[in-house]
Amino acid sequence: MPETDASPQDRDARTVKKRELRTFLFTCFILFPGLAVAFVGAFGFAVWILQMIFGPPGPPGA
Repeated sequence: MPETDASPQDRDARTVKKRELRTFLFTCFILFPGLAVAFVGAFGFAVWILQMIFGPPGPPGA
């Protein structure tokens, strides 16, 4: 009977490596950029709301 070229441990290791690579790519190219855009947008929204409440920055108008 011919032997298989990969043992079950090798197949499991390859499966884990594939999952780790997909997780890394998702984190680097989807999650972190999305979070960066969300944080910048939330900060801009907060500044906009605060300027509506307290007025724009600068010296008071004469």
